[in-house]
Amino acid sequence: MTDAKNKLNHLAIIMDGNGRWAKKRGKKRVFGHQEGMENVERITLAADKLGIKVLTLYAFSTENWARPKEEVAFLMNLPVRFFNKFMPTLIKNNVRVNIMGYLDELPPKTLKVVNDAMAQTAQNTGLILNFAFNYGSRKEITTAVQKLAAKAANGEVAPSEINEEMISRELMTGKFGDLADPDLLIRTSGEQRISNFLLWQLAYSELAFSEKLWPDFNADDLAKYVADYQTRHRRFGGLDESDS
Repeated sequence: MTDAKNKLNHLAIIMDGNGRWAKKRGKKRVFGHQEGMENVERITLAADKLGIKVLTLYAFSTENWARPKEEVAFLMNLPVRFFNKFMPTLIKNNVRVNIMGYLDELPPKTLKVVNDAMAQTAQNTGLILNFAFNYGSRKEITTAVQKLAAKAANGEVAPSEINEEMISRELMTGKFGDLADPDLLIRTSGEQRISNFLLWQLAYSELAFSEKLWPDFNADDLAKYVADYQTRHRRFGGLDESDS
């Protein structure tokens, strides 16, 4: 039965399987990344129609630099291709773009296009399309702790006063306020792991795993997982009346 309290406000997706999708077709991995980019637009518009407020997509991890140079170069150019092609659609649909990650480590051309995308959509009030790009959760948490340690060293806060709320605010999702933590995480391609993604924020998120490779994951699949989420009863470590 659908739980009316289970409004899915923040959806996170680990977009996995682009390389395998291409390999199955006898093509290079970059062909899969290109098709995966096309699917981002389709799923973004589908999420918007479903009333989702924040869509966080794991696009490039801090560990992905270890991939072959040709693939990394292609992935660094994907934001340029994506925003050049889809920006009019995003603006038309009132989508606000946010990029979180260690952006200062990006090539200049990539950095410029992601900053431009955020600036061009900053006044939009609809769905927040949040890309995790050059992002790693352990590094994010470490950075947040370092910031709080510096504040403690400067006497701005006592170490004993540091709490979960403060840490959450220092994370890259802190700007989303009550929407910072995903309600649901979906990972495509059949793999069942988190891969250093939103480790703090996913503490009480619902998890779902799709066997489909990311380029094949479509709007109907998304609607199915959203509907399934709405049948779940989230307790956040406590009990509800039916458990007592």
